[in-house]
Amino acid sequence: MQNPKFQVFKSSANSEYYYRLRARNGEIILNGEGYKTKQGCLNGIASVKSNSPYDSRYDRRQSVNGQYYFNLKALNGEIIGRSEMYVTRSGMENGISAVKRDAPTAPIEDLTLAGAY
Repeated sequence: MQNPKFQVFKSSANSEYYYRLRARNGEIILNGEGYKTKQGCLNGIASVKSNSPYDSRYDRRQSVNGQYYFNLKALNGEIIGRSEMYVTRSGMENGISAVKRDAPTAPIEDLTLAGAY
């Protein structure tokens, strides 16, 4: 995969809609929470697109096991996306840079048309 993209899918476990942002290399760099409706999920993606360029919206964290991750927050402070875990701080910063670069213009691939995931 060479182009970053959001993927929307519906969980077969709880029937909620989720999104994930895939980077240029195909790795998942951001995950969204569960939404009751597809439109709610698409609204979540729109919020990520509008908030992702701003460094102040990234909450950089370290887990109890020493790994790094970040949360992307909306202007109101609500978490709208969570990263994967990173072994190093620089890996986390690279993840943030990828979200800043890719999220604003990434297209949306609707996987719900093909079934539940």
